Amino acid sequence: MITHASYGVDPWCLRENVLNLDVLPQSESVFALSNGHIGWRGNVDEGEPHGLPGSYLNGVHESHPLPYAEAGYGYPECGQTAIDVTNGKVVRLLVDDEPFDVRYGRLVSHERVLDLREGVLRRTCEWTSPAGRTVRVRSTRLVSFTQRSVAALAYEVEAVDSQVRVVVQSELVANEQLPRSTRDPRASAVLDAPLAPEEHFARDGRLRLVHRTRGTGLRVGAAADHTVDGPDRTRWSGEAGDDVARLTVTSVLEPGQRLRLEKFVAYGWSSTRSLPAVSDQVDAALAAATDTGWKGLVEDQRAYLDAFWARADVEVDGAEEIQQAVRFALFHVLQAGARAERRAIPAKGLTGSGYDGHAFWDSEMFVLPLLTYTAPDAVAEALRWRHSTLPAARERARQLGLRGAAFPWRTIDGAEGSAYWPAGTAAFHVNADIADAVVRYVDVTGDEQFEREAGGELLVETARLWRSLGHHDAHGAFHIDGVTGPDEYSAIADDNTYTNLMARSNLLAAAGFAEAHPERAAELGVDDEESAAWRDAAEAMHVPYNAELGVHEQHAGFTRHQHWDFAATRPDQYPLMLHFPYFDLYRKQVVKQADLVLAMYTCSDFFDEEHLARNFAYYEPLTVRDSSLSACCQAVVAARAGHLPLAFDYLVEAALMDLEDLENNTRDGLHIASLAGTWMALVAGFGGMRRRGGTLEFTPRLPERLSRIAFKLQVLGRCLRVEVHATAVTYTLMDGPELTIKHYGEPLTLSPEESRSREIPELKSRPAPDQPPHRRPHSHH
Repeated sequence: MITHASYGVDPWCLRENVLNLDVLPQSESVFALSNGHIGWRGNVDEGEPHGLPGSYLNGVHESHPLPYAEAGYGYPECGQTAIDVTNGKVVRLLVDDEPFDVRYGRLVSHERVLDLREGVLRRTCEWTSPAGRTVRVRSTRLVSFTQRSVAALAYEVEAVDSQVRVVVQSELVANEQLPRSTRDPRASAVLDAPLAPEEHFARDGRLRLVHRTRGTGLRVGAAADHTVDGPDRTRWSGEAGDDVARLTVTSVLEPGQRLRLEKFVAYGWSSTRSLPAVSDQVDAALAAATDTGWKGLVEDQRAYLDAFWARADVEVDGAEEIQQAVRFALFHVLQAGARAERRAIPAKGLTGSGYDGHAFWDSEMFVLPLLTYTAPDAVAEALRWRHSTLPAARERARQLGLRGAAFPWRTIDGAEGSAYWPAGTAAFHVNADIADAVVRYVDVTGDEQFEREAGGELLVETARLWRSLGHHDAHGAFHIDGVTGPDEYSAIADDNTYTNLMARSNLLAAAGFAEAHPERAAELGVDDEESAAWRDAAEAMHVPYNAELGVHEQHAGFTRHQHWDFAATRPDQYPLMLHFPYFDLYRKQVVKQADLVLAMYTCSDFFDEEHLARNFAYYEPLTVRDSSLSACCQAVVAARAGHLPLAFDYLVEAALMDLEDLENNTRDGLHIASLAGTWMALVAGFGGMRRRGGTLEFTPRLPERLSRIAFKLQVLGRCLRVEVHATAVTYTLMDGPELTIKHYGEPLTLSPEESRSREIPELKSRPAPDQPPHRRPHSHH
């Protein structure tokens, strides 16, 4: 999209200067607004035309039966799908009885701007009706970061060249007709009008609808209030029915006169609260919003983002599209998690219905690292959500004959939602990913209360899973068999290196927690014998290695598998899983996404420089990147292996995944993990950041395409700024007490407001590895 003539490159906004209906569904995703609790897709104000109307509340979903050809013990019985809730962003306009619809009449001009500093979506357009009446429409929309339950918009219509009679209809609409997005007819039937009406209300400028989901029984309330400013002949009235509540405003405008409507919308939902309680909840949130007023909400939004950018901005010199893309990424990742508060961060955020609104391991391994260093409160809330699902995870572990907790591969409410167990249940690494996020958060924030409470329990229960899932062989080595690692083209494998190394870290972290907090550990039933067993398993963890090739194996026996026949694979046969049976993929050397390469990023201490380079060279020609999660990981490891031009190309691919719709599915919502991976590629790749315990170490190095990058990190109550140039790097402690970091292994202690510069050593050159045919990374060279 960003290369489309309708879009420009700007460091602080995404601008569309022509409304192109061919990319309307994609634009609705990239222009989406959210705060982690409420999500509004970037539909045009009038509601139509649309690719996918989308209004979401985090956690509101419906359940449906999962299909199985044959029954099996332990198969999840129900799937979960996020539903479209009451749409509060619709404002329809009639000009002398003709609906304003961009498909009719003449759209003289049209511009939309997603302002990354203001946190608003602005639209300006001029339209001439089929009857020749011209109006100018301006709108601004926001989903509030400071008032979690509130979204708002301002809509203004102006007569341009003649008197016009205008009618503005501001609506709350439930059970909108949606395009069929699932092949399972049972799920489609469940999701057709999922909201059962319970209450409707309209009085003066206030509207309210309350519904309940038919299957899951979740009560959803939406309320709206308005201020109207127009000429003397302006009138308005309200009406409400089961699924629509509407305020109708009429006026006559002379040329130059304007009618302005400000709309405040409040949402709430609950699985337990009564109808009166939910009605009161949304009314109270609405009262707070109207008391703040439109101007106040806009000012609060800017202040919130000013504080965010002051601690989180990434500056890039040398590639304008990357500068825009990384700020776009930071903004959307913030939107996905800022106010989620005890809810999941879905793979698509709240920007679309892709993946049914499920959360995966993406959250802990891609999204939470960024938020840990920029918005750590959101990380604590995301992990508390995981903690709240422990009862379901424990029950799942018991069902599987295991101890501890088995967290789901994909879920909304904590129950496993994957019907395909080799890629779902067997992907146990999600448990270690959660533990990794706990350890990172505690290391970076020093939040001991969280560590003693939710964090410690998560570490203990995940460690128990690994100890019961794995086993010691006759020689004492510890193995974890029959699991699926990050690479979904290699399922049910023994000793997946990523899983084993992450489990090893998990076991050591749990044992360390038990030693540091013995009273809390005792409350959780941990004794010295159990803690010692965790350490024994970690220290004996088997990591498969092919000594003849000098490389680590992705899993035991991987390097003896037959190689995939890339020469016979056509460009149009990617992604492979849509053109070849999994049976064939599982038994060949072909990699969907970074797996062992990801392990070299997440567990970098285990791999020396030579093994990192050899492993990367071996797996690069096998990795087809049929997943949006891969490019950013490959960017980091390519940079560390010294392949800087290749790392830059992978950065470009991760950064432009949605802005250029590289996987042809941005219409379903943004790839939040790939967006977070843009930050990862810059900060961990070219910035060389890695965490060793509580210490940050940097090995920065820039590709030729970039002349400078600068980024900020929040560490133990301090703000550290890192500025990397081609031959030197400067570290500045912006605030807080002194901090010790490492530069290429050399300790550096920084005092407050002190800058220290160091040279960047010369790069050891290596031949660049090949990629599979037709799968070179997206490049802007």
